Amino acid sequence: MAVHKLHIDEFDDIDYQLIAIHSPLEDYRLAYYINQNLPINLRKSDCNIHISHKEGETQFTRFIFEDEKRDILWNLIQNQNEISIASGGGNAGLFAEEGHSFSAKIYLIPEFKKVDYFLKIENGDASVEVSKIANCIKKIDRVSTVYAVDAEKIKSKNNLIF
Repeated sequence: MAVHKLHIDEFDDIDYQLIAIHSPLEDYRLAYYINQNLPINLRKSDCNIHISHKEGETQFTRFIFEDEKRDILWNLIQNQNEISIASGGGNAGLFAEEGHSFSAKIYLIPEFKKVDYFLKIENGDASVEVSKIANCIKKIDRVSTVYAVDAEKIKSKNNLIF
């Protein structure tokens, strides 16, 4: 019987491009404007991205479009999310009965805390020109900055596996 071995290095290849988007727009509104400016049709995915953090668990929304002709998968991913943390203070003071909660921001890619959204383009070898896509997204009102991100330099790139 033949033995087939898989080496862990086979899974290190990055076959996607990443575009960072800075915008105060809501995720659905940004997806709508991207659909207007690019020849894609992003739709809200039923599968959100779950991340466990020391403060708690959260979900990041995701919009997807699968271009079957060119075999390209587009993902618009939220980078920031707030979670509510209930304080379990041992203070038995005057307001001990009331529960206090604090909010903390959780990031999908913590190295880019100022980025609001990422556009992940999977399996887009040479057929996708990131500079043209970035220029189309820059034309959207209330989008302040758009730029390509080198995925090789991201420490938390495992969060982009979904």
